[in-house]
Order: sequence, then C-alpha cells, then structure tokens
Amino acid sequence: MAAKPKVFVSRIIPDAGLDRIKEHCNADIWPDPLPPSRDVLRARLADCEGLVSLLTDRIDGELLDAAPQLRVVSNFAVGFNNIDVPAATTRGIAVGNTPGVLTDATADMAFCLLITAARRVVAGHQYSLSGEWKTWEPLGHLGQDLFGRTLGVIGMGRIGYALARRCRLGWDMPVLYHDVYKSEKAEKDLGAKSVDLDTLLRESDFVSVHTDLNDKTRGMFNAAAFKQMKRTAVFINTARGPLVDQRALHDALKSGTIFAAGLDVTDPEPPLPDDPLLRLPNVVIAPHIASATVGTRNAMAEICAGNLLAGLRGEKLPHPVNPEVDTTRRKG
Repeated sequence: MAAKPKVFVSRIIPDAGLDRIKEHCNADIWPDPLPPSRDVLRARLADCEGLVSLLTDRIDGELLDAAPQLRVVSNFAVGFNNIDVPAATTRGIAVGNTPGVLTDATADMAFCLLITAARRVVAGHQYSLSGEWKTWEPLGHLGQDLFGRTLGVIGMGRIGYALARRCRLGWDMPVLYHDVYKSEKAEKDLGAKSVDLDTLLRESDFVSVHTDLNDKTRGMFNAAAFKQMKRTAVFINTARGPLVDQRALHDALKSGTIFAAGLDVTDPEPPLPDDPLLRLPNVVIAPHIASATVGTRNAMAEICAGNLLAGLRGEKLPHPVNPEVDTTRRKG
C-alpha cells in the first residue's frame, strides 16, 4: 500500500472536512487557537505535499521554495489575499478556495450589522446592563429608519446581490450599486441602478461594501469618501479590513460625519487594544464571523478537503484559483 501524502493543516477545521483529510492523508494538524508562526509554518511544510491554509497564513514565494514537494494549497476561505498566487503558479502549485457557500451567511451578517448599527442595539444593550436605565425615554437611543431608505452596494457580486435582495424585498429599499461590471440580474430582479461611486456615497442611507481587495480598492474608504456620505448614513463592511482607512472612519464616526458603522473585518485584525475605534458608541465590531454558522463552516470544510485531495491526486481542483496551473502542475 502506498504511503499517504503528508499535509499540514494550519488550524483545526470542522470535522466535515477534517475527517476526510485524516482518512486519506498523513495529516499534521496545528492544534493551537492562534496561527503557527512563520518559522513553524516553514518547518512543518518542508516535506509536505499539501497545505490547508487560512487567511492568517502568509503564503509567498519564499515559503513555497522551502516546501519543494508541495503540490496544492487549499485555502479555508473565499478570499486568497494571503497567497501569492502567481508565485504558486510559476512553481506548478495548485491553489483552491471555498467560494459560493458563504453567500447567504455573509449577506445575513451584513444586514445584521446594518440593522444593529442603525438602531443602536449594542449601545442600548450596554445601557440596559449599566444600571442607568430608569424609565422609558422619548428622546433616548434614537436610531435610523430602514423601510424605504436607499441601500448602496459597492461590489454587486453574489453577496452584494443577496444583501440587496433582502433589503429590496423585505424593506422596500431602492438599491444603488457601483461595480466595474454591470449586473443585469440586480437591475432586472431588484430595479437596482448602476451609479458612479460619488453618486452612491451621496445618495445612500446605507453603504455596504462587498468588493475585492486590490491595489485600486485598498484604502478607498478614506476621509474624502466619508465626507461625501450623509450625516445619517450607516457604513457596513463585511469584505476586507484594508478597504477602509480605519483612522478616517474613527474620525468620521466621532465627529458625526456619518451616523454609525458595522464592521465584521478590521485592519489590523483583531484591532489593537488601544485602538480608539473600540471606544466609540456608534460602531459595532464583530470578530470576523460572517461565515460562522454550522452549515456554512461545514460546507467550507468539505470544499477545502475536496480541493486538497484533488490536488494531491493531480486532478483539477473543484474550486481552483489558478486553473492555468494544470498545464505546469508539479508532480508528486
């Protein structure tokens, strides 16, 4: 019987995928809640043919060169900004991700943050626990209305569309969107209107971000962007922390330039303990949990295992990031 291929799993993932990996591989599984250090990752990969990575693992050319037998990297995430994909491709290493299954859970989280920030739910909860609540207050804890207000979606992909659908059909919100691609589906199904970014920022009551992180979008939400928004606007980010200039967001929230914000991602992640953003009453910060449902994480684990095992067999990955590598695939 041939020896099982050795793989490194950089964190414990749900059994729905981990059990398959352990069945078919000689799996070295990192058991700690914090990610392995760079040195540990380098050492553990030295004789591995496969890697299950997370967004917290930086996979670059230097690390790949330290793993001469590596043939596949299966990222337990939709995003893959942590991986130097061209470096993997030139070395004949297949890269996979877990798209699609996060759509509804992430859209739900975006709306959760939207309504929580707009209605000041967290601040109200803290007030209820503080002992200061004495009576019903006619002018206390006033938030923003949702019904019929305008939603602005930046990045009308699967998640942006899913959020827009919830808001349009459930709360009768007109939908504006900004994207490099036209979404005929959003326009036909939801009456969404494609506009330039400046128009979206000026006219939206809720601005929700669902765009990729790249050189053009990094830091796109800066002081100038927030100044264009309504003073009653709520800003939502479930995409990537570095899309936002976090100091500018802090200043916009503190000064009342915008009303509130709801974040599932930050930069850095987690925020530093002394980050002044954490002390503001009009921001809700979740610990990157948009995909944190049992069903979604199990589905991610199954896809992650499927990508890994296909790559180890020299087959096309079910969900490849660099399908062009199939012509130059590193052999086992």
